[in-house]
Amino acid sequence: MIPAFPVYLFDVDGTLLDSAADICGAIQQVLSDHVSSLPSFDYLKSFIGVHLEVVFSDILPHYDRAQLDGLIQHYRTAYPARGHAATSVYPGVAEALSALPGRKGTATTKGTPTTRAVLAQFGLLDRFDHVQGTDGFPCKPAPDVLFRSMEALGAKPHECLFIGDSAADMEAGRRAGVRTCAVRYGYGSEPELDRWAPDYRVSDLRELLPTELLPTELLPT
Repeated sequence: MIPAFPVYLFDVDGTLLDSAADICGAIQQVLSDHVSSLPSFDYLKSFIGVHLEVVFSDILPHYDRAQLDGLIQHYRTAYPARGHAATSVYPGVAEALSALPGRKGTATTKGTPTTRAVLAQFGLLDRFDHVQGTDGFPCKPAPDVLFRSMEALGAKPHECLFIGDSAADMEAGRRAGVRTCAVRYGYGSEPELDRWAPDYRVSDLRELLPTELLPTELLPT
C-alpha cells in the first residue's frame, strides 16, 4: 500500500486528463503549412509533457528561434480553440481527488491559466488547493514547476508525492527531492519510466487512497 502524504502534486496531461487527441491534433494543425507529411499521432504523443519547442525543433531542425516561437504562438491559439472536445477525465480521477486526504496541487507543463481553464471545464478545479503551471521558467524535466507548487503550498519535499505519467515527470520529481508515483495508463513508456525508478506505480488514481477508502474492486485480494 502507498502511505499517506500531506501533499500530493499532479501532472495533468496523461495523468488526470486523456488529452492527447487535442494536443496532437493542434500540433498537426500548426505543422500543416510547414511540412509535406504530418508526423503520426503516436510520434507526437511521445512528446507530451515537455516543452513545445522540443517537438517543433525535432520536426523542423532548420527553423530559427523566431520561427519556432511563431509555431508555439500558433499552437497556443489552436489548442484552446479546439474546446478540449476530444479530451476526457481518466476513470477514477475525480473520485480519487475528492476522497484523497491532504493538500493537492498541480505541476504541469501547461501554463497556469490554461491549466485552470481545462480543470474547470472538466469539474476538477475545486479539488485543488493550488494550480501551478509552467509560466516563463524551465519546463520538466527541470524541477522548477514542482518547487513553485511546493512554495505556494508551504510544503517541503519530504512531505510530497508527485504523480505523473512520463520520464520527464519522474526526473523532475527526483531532482526536486520528492517521492514519485508513475501511472501505468498515461503516455510514457515503461522502459523510460524505469530509468527513474518511481517509488510507486498505480493503474488507477484511487489506489492512492487509504485502505479504508479504497473501492471494493481495488481492495487487495
